[in-house]
This record gives sequence, C-alpha cells and structure tokens, in this order.
Amino acid sequence: SIYSAKNNAYKSINKELINLYWQIGEYISKKVTAKLWGKSVVKNLAKYIQQKQPHLKGYSQRNLWRMKQFYEVYKDNEKLPTLLAQISWSHNVSIISRCKTVEEREFYIRLIIKEKLSFRELERQINTSSFERVMIADEGLSPALKTIVKNKDDDLRPFKDTYILDFLDDLPKKHKETELQQALVSGIKDFILELGKDFS
Repeated sequence: SIYSAKNNAYKSINKELINLYWQIGEYISKKVTAKLWGKSVVKNLAKYIQQKQPHLKGYSQRNLWRMKQFYEVYKDNEKLPTLLAQISWSHNVSIISRCKTVEEREFYIRLIIKEKLSFRELERQINTSSFERVMIADEGLSPALKTIVKNKDDDLRPFKDTYILDFLDDLPKKHKETELQQALVSGIKDFILELGKDFS
C-alpha cells in the first residue's frame, strides 16, 4: 500500500540521517578529544555549512554539539546503536538530554519502538517518570531484567502496575463512581495514552 511504502521510505531516510549524525558526532568528538578543535572551530563549521548549504537544516552549532554528545553517550554500548536509527533525531535528543543512565535510555528507546510513541507521548512518559515507576513496581526483578523490563517475547511488559491519572486532579477525594466515569470520559485521550497502546 501507499502508506506502508511511505512508512518504509521514512524509516530508510531516518536511518541514514541518524547514521550521518553519528558519524559527524564521532568526527567532532575525536577532533575535540585530540585538542585539535575547540568551541570556535565548531561554531565556524556551523557557519560554513549554513553559508555553503543554506537549504540544509539541523546543522546549527548547538545541534553539532548534540551530535558529539549523541556519539559519546552511546559509543561504548554495542547493542544500542542499532536501535537508535529506529527512532527520530528529536526522540534521541530528548533521551540523551533528559535520561541519566544507560538503563533509563534503553528503556525509553525500546518503549518508543514498541509503542510507536510520538515525541509528545515520549515527553509525557518521561515527565510522569515511567521508568522509575516500572522499577519500583518490579522490585523483585534482577538488575538485568529491570534495565529493560522484558517478557519472554523480548517486548516491554504490556500492562503497567501503576498509572498516573493527573488529569483527574479536579475530582474530589470523595466521589461517586458516576463522577469518576464522567471524568475519565472527559479525559479519555490522556487515559488511553497512560494505559498504553497494547491496552487499546
């Protein structure tokens, strides 16, 4: 179908773009580490790209430093680079800038791939501390299993033990079941997002 062809084309383009950003990040990292480059060189490189290729987007000084950070964060992790090309650059930037550990990054990368999360949905998952909530709920798991929270099919657990229903904040503490139902219907989109795509 046209949709699947477009989707495959997008995935292919995204993969090449992420690989390009990885290579640029590696190049900059090695130059900076060898003390051959400093901030001014990267700044001048960004200006040079903008002058020579004004139609190209995403090569600002800030984004070039992000590419360097992207490479440095994952360069010693053999299994993650293949997953990184399956998610968008904006997803990757959000994860490297907001997640502190390898385990947390891998959790959100796998969650994006499995649930096909949009950038907005990813931000919501991070803002509501999904990783921390899963870790707390799974105290009995071994550290290796906790890192990814997988079932036997190598997928993320389909149902969570705890949910953040912050859209029900206006509901009084003492409420009737009908009031809860009305509040859930009013916030049905947020409710389904919180349950996850497997539930819907």
